[in-house]
Amino acid sequence: MTAFARNQWYVAAYGREIGRELLARTILNEPIAFYRTEPDDSEGAEPDGPEGGTVVALADRCVHRRYPLSAGRLDGDKVVCGYHGFTYDTAGTCVFVPGQKRVPRTARVASYPVVEQDSLVWVWIGDPALADPAAIPRAPWLTDPRWTTVGGMEPIDAGYGLLVDNLMDLSHETYLHGGYIGTPEVAETPITTEVDEGAGIVRVSRHMDDAECPPFYARSTGIEGRITRWQDIEYHAPCLYLLHSRIAPAGVLPEADGSDPNAFHVEITYAITPSTDRTVYDFWAVSRDFAQDDDEVTTFLHDFNRTVVTQDVDALNLLQKALDTEREGYQELSINIDTGGLAARRILARLAAEGEQRSTPATPGPATPTPATPGPSTTAAP
Repeated sequence: MTAFARNQWYVAAYGREIGRELLARTILNEPIAFYRTEPDDSEGAEPDGPEGGTVVALADRCVHRRYPLSAGRLDGDKVVCGYHGFTYDTAGTCVFVPGQKRVPRTARVASYPVVEQDSLVWVWIGDPALADPAAIPRAPWLTDPRWTTVGGMEPIDAGYGLLVDNLMDLSHETYLHGGYIGTPEVAETPITTEVDEGAGIVRVSRHMDDAECPPFYARSTGIEGRITRWQDIEYHAPCLYLLHSRIAPAGVLPEADGSDPNAFHVEITYAITPSTDRTVYDFWAVSRDFAQDDDEVTTFLHDFNRTVVTQDVDALNLLQKALDTEREGYQELSINIDTGGLAARRILARLAAEGEQRSTPATPGPATPTPATPGPSTTAAP
């Protein structure tokens, strides 16, 4: 079984996905039923989500015969098992059993800590006493009215680590996503990598000052000709991946004071959530600070990016099948472009090893970036 970092926050859904219908998701091999409570109609109360109310996460197995609670129904804010009617409150305590007045003392299911932030619903699978909402990384542009966002989620039939590797090394854009977001310069440009071990953050940057403009940006920004293109990755292990993307006509750089009036900015957000040992949820979002009210651009970016994500899904599904048939003891090859991915692997392994032994919440300290140590290499980076 895969060793996951359990005492961490993971994205379970977009807030818009959870309402007054039970939603089943499996997170770190744990089946969970999600729903939203009824809105609080008291004076001055504000609804928390798309349908009001707060999000509840209960173990998706009735204590009686293990029937999935997500296949049941809601009665107010209580969940009624669709098999024999066992009924649970928002804390997971059974409040009704059929045929008797006494409810067994042990009749309860696990209730998981949940936080709804930046349009994402985060769930904590580990020790509830360690669940610190302040440790959840931010992606504020997802709900900022100054940005326009499109997004979705694709399940992948591959191990969680394969998606992390994929996103940490964007040189694959040149080959897997050519004609969409990939150009020769992405693979040709060296990267810089910084690792903050204490905070569990890996940063990988690739700055291209004279690059071909791929269709993804040419058609959304209207830029013709070559561009300045910057890709700055910020991976917050274990779940949140941020790609800060800057696009401008070639030769246009930020002003000395840091202002960037002649550039287009795109924030690409991924939440990488393990479902089982061999499946992963790929939540993705594209946020832009230009053409906010242009519906054509919105539709284009949604459909185009979903195609790119689907290309990754197909590639990782194929890669997982190849790895399943790999002979035992095969030694993979890593090169300089893998530095960020190897650092992410190292941090994830540490978080998993800490496991249930952690006695305090994960609270990142001040960032003190240190150079990453490249993994085994027999070939120089492009």
